[in-house]
Amino acid sequence: MNEAIPDCLVDGDEAITQGLILPDPDDLHVVAAAMRCGASVIVTFNLKDFPDAALAAYGIEAQHPDQFVDELFDCDPAAVIEAALKQRASLKQPPMTVDVYLDCLLRQGMARTVKNLVGYRGVI
Repeated sequence: MNEAIPDCLVDGDEAITQGLILPDPDDLHVVAAAMRCGASVIVTFNLKDFPDAALAAYGIEAQHPDQFVDELFDCDPAAVIEAALKQRASLKQPPMTVDVYLDCLLRQGMARTVKNLVGYRGVI
């Protein structure tokens, strides 16, 4: 990632997150990056390590990816459908049928996303 996105590293995250206590101190850099770029949401499957009580003072919340994509779908369904199409098309080894792709999302805990996309099988 460092080569693909040179600005992804946050220097001085200790100063930014001073006083912040997370269940896993190795995740402090994630909060520091969110603060540095002004993000209000950290999208993660790992919600237990980003408790609301710890993040609220910084104006940040942790969201499960399924909730995040569901909210995006409410705002711009065409963009989410296009993203799903592009993601599925990029999966070439092995290629995935639409049903296999949706099943994979479901197994990853993306039930609302699958519910939103299932009606667009012919498009994605």
